Amino acid sequence: MISLRGDTSLSSSVAKAMQKQHLNVEMQMTKLVTIYGGSGFVGRYIARRMAKAGWRVRVATRNPNLAMFVKPYGTVGQVEPVFCNIRDDASVRAVMKGADAVVNCVGVLTEKGKNSFEAVQTEGAGRIARIATEEGVAKMVHLSAIGADAESDSDYARTKAQGEAAVLSAFPGAMILRPSVVFGSEDEFFNRFGHMATLTPVLPIFGGKTQFQPVYVDDVAQAAVAGITGDAPGGIYELGGPDVESLSSLMQVMLKVIKRKRLVMNQPFFVGKILAGAFGALQAVSLGLFHNSILTGDQLKNLSRDNVVSEGAQGFAQLGLKPTAMEAILPDYLWVYRPSGQYAAIKDSAKGLRQS
Repeated sequence: MISLRGDTSLSSSVAKAMQKQHLNVEMQMTKLVTIYGGSGFVGRYIARRMAKAGWRVRVATRNPNLAMFVKPYGTVGQVEPVFCNIRDDASVRAVMKGADAVVNCVGVLTEKGKNSFEAVQTEGAGRIARIATEEGVAKMVHLSAIGADAESDSDYARTKAQGEAAVLSAFPGAMILRPSVVFGSEDEFFNRFGHMATLTPVLPIFGGKTQFQPVYVDDVAQAAVAGITGDAPGGIYELGGPDVESLSSLMQVMLKVIKRKRLVMNQPFFVGKILAGAFGALQAVSLGLFHNSILTGDQLKNLSRDNVVSEGAQGFAQLGLKPTAMEAILPDYLWVYRPSGQYAAIKDSAKGLRQS
């Protein structure tokens, strides 16, 4: 006589084995994307969207221990931060093994140590594209910037253009994304000025008349996803939001959102050059203990030029996407700089009750 308990136990073991085999096959069939700089401002949004789309995601970063926040973007083991130094061929290749697509989000706003504009934005970008071709990667998306110009006197803009050229030379079918200034809850633009507004009654700026076309970070991520999945062809796309404003006007928009009255003072560029020189000298004499991320001469050069989508350029329309307006997003994260913070809306409501 055969024990029913034995049959049940055997059936359970077989079921578990079949389930494990199914999961292994499913994992093998799932596509993989490696995102260089995937824990950065834009990269994390791309990682989140790719995880939701069911892809396995490798987040390549210099400090994987500081990038553990990306793991909950997917199921257990779906999103993994891994160490990578984009200045090294072997390091770049190791995290690209088996990838179906790669995204390069690595860039620097100011140079620090070995991470120069040339090393990161030109050589690093070219290295990723070359190795992607050697490894047979199907799709590549490269994050550049509006204003990339091989003839520019700005090291930032020139190396961005050189990086684009290196990518397209090694990987002709790559998608190049050129966003204007990117905004979102982790940005270094509105957050920086919002914080300044809590400390001083005056907001000094340079290039107050320069035009910008701020673009929401998740819209940039959606554009990247279209390139990764093949829903959009390669090529150069310039990404700007629906609003075109001068830097001075953007400061007024920000101040209105945070409910503060501050004097926005547009300073002449020669004053900026003096300050940038002083900060640079301080960095030099401190042997790098002080890193000048406040204002550099190179940043001043970029602030003197409009940062908007070029006429006739491909953009969101060609990708089938509609960019998000600033007014829909800024209040969601700039409220922390209001005098009453999260209680501002409650206080405003209470004022209305007292008046009535």
